[in-house]
Amino acid sequence: MTVKAAQLHQNDEAASRRPKLYSYRRIVVKIGSALLVDRTSGLKRDWLESLGDDIAALCANGVEVMIVSSGAIALGRTVLGLPKGSLRLEESQAAAAAGQIELAKAYAEVLSHHKLRAGQILLTLSDTEERRRYLNARATIGTLLRLKAVPVINENDTVATTEIRYGDNDRLAARVATMMSADLLILLSDIDGLYTAPPHQNPDGKFLPVVEAITPDIEAMAGAAASEYSRGGMKTKLDAGKIANAAGTAMIIASGTRLNPLAAIDKGERSTLFKASPTPVNAWKTWISGNLEPSGRLVIDEGALVALKSGKSLLAAGVREVAGQFMRGDTVAVFGPDKREAARGLIAYDASDAVKIAGRKTNEIAEILGYDARSAMIHRDDLVVRARRDTTAKE
Repeated sequence: MTVKAAQLHQNDEAASRRPKLYSYRRIVVKIGSALLVDRTSGLKRDWLESLGDDIAALCANGVEVMIVSSGAIALGRTVLGLPKGSLRLEESQAAAAAGQIELAKAYAEVLSHHKLRAGQILLTLSDTEERRRYLNARATIGTLLRLKAVPVINENDTVATTEIRYGDNDRLAARVATMMSADLLILLSDIDGLYTAPPHQNPDGKFLPVVEAITPDIEAMAGAAASEYSRGGMKTKLDAGKIANAAGTAMIIASGTRLNPLAAIDKGERSTLFKASPTPVNAWKTWISGNLEPSGRLVIDEGALVALKSGKSLLAAGVREVAGQFMRGDTVAVFGPDKREAARGLIAYDASDAVKIAGRKTNEIAEILGYDARSAMIHRDDLVVRARRDTTAKE
């Protein structure tokens, strides 16, 4: 048997052992811009209709499906006749405004052919990072699902700027999947899965049909985006996988360039399955862990790091550095003495007070601050320890 034949056999075996998509209760499908929009002709209607067939088949089997769709800016620049190349911020926002209408209309029409309703949800980073807005978004999407509608979700590019945006829909899709307790996240893109090296750069890269856990070695395999419309690349897909897998959501990366891309996954076409963590965190800690933009940073000593890993709260005595402008209740990142991120949690103090009590014993805090305060800087119930992380603290 040749090497290529052996790899194909391995892929067939891996695919045959996977559960079919209709066996999942709730699925989020993320669609990249390049799949939906041709830069000269606009919307790829035939492709979208084939996706509609796949979604209708899943819904007929009782699966709740949510779509996280890119494409508003790409479609809008075609509609408005904007030139090729990079756009100014106001041009991107104008393109999103025009494209979003066309995109929502297309999804509604395609799904209506199968007697399905679409509901549009536009989110910004704050809608998933601020707890109250997170709960509101979750309630709205949940209500659409109960009413048997298909939520079509996108970042609100008409108002989002660099400072307040996700930057890619892979991580947005992961946040939606964890927010809605989805069983599976499917990232449809212009690549059919994970390779040991980016195939457009290294043809000898080996395809991986199944990934048990996203380790630093796995992350090292990521490359840059291969499409002009893609904001992210494999790195952002692995970032999405870490968010999803930690919450108990499996993830599949598959090519969406073919027609009926979801049916192709069940037929055994090449794709990579990232298994969910066997010990997922609860919904509250999922929200904390997935928070994309921590408001501050703490650096702790080795003793405090050992305490966190044993399930204890973070006390002020173990904190060596405090950085950032945050308020009580904000999410902060916690770094060990090696400057690698070890945890995230909701801080019990404003930044100004945290600086004052860092490194001090619990019985000294009231005298320092002038009021009776919490004994823990971050309580264990509001803390998520990250066992494996290779993010280095910014100096």
